[in-house]
Amino acid sequence: MDKHHHHQMPLTKSASRQRYNEWVFRDVPSDITIEVDGAIFSLHKFPLVSRSGRIRRLVAEHRDSDISRIELVSLPGGSESFELAAKFCYGVNFEITSSNVAQLCCVSDYLEMSEDHSKNNLGSRAEEYLDSIVCKNLEMCVEVLRQSENLLPLADELKIVSRCIDAVASKACVEQIASSFSRLEYSSSGRLHMSKQANCEGDWWIEDLSVLRIDLYQRVITAMKFRGVRPESIAASLVSYAQKELIQKSISGSKEKLVVETIVSLMPVEKFVVPLSFLFGLLRSAVMLDCNAACRLDLERRIGSQLDIATLDDILIPSFRHAGDTMFDVDTVHRILVNFSQQEGDSDDEMEDVSVFESDSPTATPSQTALFKVSKLVDNYLAEIAPDANLKLNKFIAVAETLPAHARSVHDGLYRAIDVYLKAHLTLSDLDKRRLCKSIDFQKLSQEAGAHAAQNERLPLQSIVQVLYFEQLRLRNALFCSYPDDDIKPMHQSWRINSGALSAAMSPKDNYASLRRENRELKLELARMRMRLNDLEKDHVCMKRDMQKSSSRRFMKSFSKRIGKKFNIFGHSSSRESTNSPSRHSERTDSKITDRT
Repeated sequence: MDKHHHHQMPLTKSASRQRYNEWVFRDVPSDITIEVDGAIFSLHKFPLVSRSGRIRRLVAEHRDSDISRIELVSLPGGSESFELAAKFCYGVNFEITSSNVAQLCCVSDYLEMSEDHSKNNLGSRAEEYLDSIVCKNLEMCVEVLRQSENLLPLADELKIVSRCIDAVASKACVEQIASSFSRLEYSSSGRLHMSKQANCEGDWWIEDLSVLRIDLYQRVITAMKFRGVRPESIAASLVSYAQKELIQKSISGSKEKLVVETIVSLMPVEKFVVPLSFLFGLLRSAVMLDCNAACRLDLERRIGSQLDIATLDDILIPSFRHAGDTMFDVDTVHRILVNFSQQEGDSDDEMEDVSVFESDSPTATPSQTALFKVSKLVDNYLAEIAPDANLKLNKFIAVAETLPAHARSVHDGLYRAIDVYLKAHLTLSDLDKRRLCKSIDFQKLSQEAGAHAAQNERLPLQSIVQVLYFEQLRLRNALFCSYPDDDIKPMHQSWRINSGALSAAMSPKDNYASLRRENRELKLELARMRMRLNDLEKDHVCMKRDMQKSSSRRFMKSFSKRIGKKFNIFGHSSSRESTNSPSRHSERTDSKITDRT
């Protein structure tokens, strides 16, 4: 068939007679009327029955009538497709293109325009164009797929869709392989390596596939993954498709829900391939649209695996479901943290099979570094949600205690968040306050935070006693380091408390590295103490000689009294001062620590 370009317009009922009158035999009276979707065509039997087996069979049923009237019900492509088929029967030239070849394949099958009824018929001509032209061009394949959306399920039965999908996936894979070979180059040392290049450069289909309907898009991406297309390219296409469907287009909630669930199901399994911000965006949409549980749990698991690079804005997910509930979706964040903790635990379990002597580095493992980052993130998150009056105590505690004990090296952030919660929930019972403050390891408070906690009237009395105890230990350690000729046993007891609390929950590799570091520090400290002891012995001899000369024993007596007062924190003489000090200094210190944070 000659492929002369024929500009096509949609065929309406009012314009149908005017359109077909341009190419039918004007000097021969019509003897058959065809109705398709309300459009009427007054045509001639002979050219139609010579090409179409279906029309030949229908005409045979109306032999007794001079003029037959036939209605073609559910013709694929409607009146526009029938007009093209009728033109072919009349020998009118028009161009087969990627925009109409799917219609021609389907309408020729419906009208039975095959080689069985006429040589070189419409069906074989359309099939030839599809196989020899369309399937060798990715852009044309995408166009045919787009046109096939309204021709299902017939386009599927004729394998139009599957052929185009296979062609797109195969061609994209071949192009990426060719691109990889073109990036091979020799280094200065003579070794063959891959030159640096953007992962998705040259993948034109990333944008072009966004025009497809979600069901066909899903089939294309699935085929690409099966063929081995790079996961980075798959992820980039998913992001592009989501932006067009969920942001740029105004679609219904049910379709939007289907898009989110499908995109999540198509995401590559490789870690860090899909941007974390995109995952959080999908999760917000999934929560708002009430997507199925599998979709939400998959997103939470993916986010949990890379939570250490998340920001506070990422995890502040609004609560969409119940107006009287919390401002933020705390349950979702808690599940993400559980996923993170479990994965951290899995990595620790895997490390047990590795010899602890393989590394002599005292630095923290990546797993431990991730824990520290997430612990800061959690503490900031708790401080952000703490003022919510509807936030239940159990939920707050559950989030605070999700991470293992060794995740926080300093508890200042957690203390700050709990103090904010206490401010916003003044009606808490003393029992609830004690439950809340059990999460804090007061020994891991900085000196400034410890001073604030010691005077914080919002804390339960038991917590204040713990703070004062650890503050006393800190003071004694400082004094014994300054005067090593005294009994240094309390200092070692305090050191054991520090190291033991931390190492109990550590993984074997982290624990070993921590012990090696502490041993080195202890040896250095002992060496320094020996040097200071020698210096002090010399000073002691000189001081004793000077004291004998000056007979100043009153100086030593005064010095002993000052030291005694320092150690008499729980004594009777200072009990009243200890009791009154929080109320006296609470407001001043509170503004210094808590308000600043």
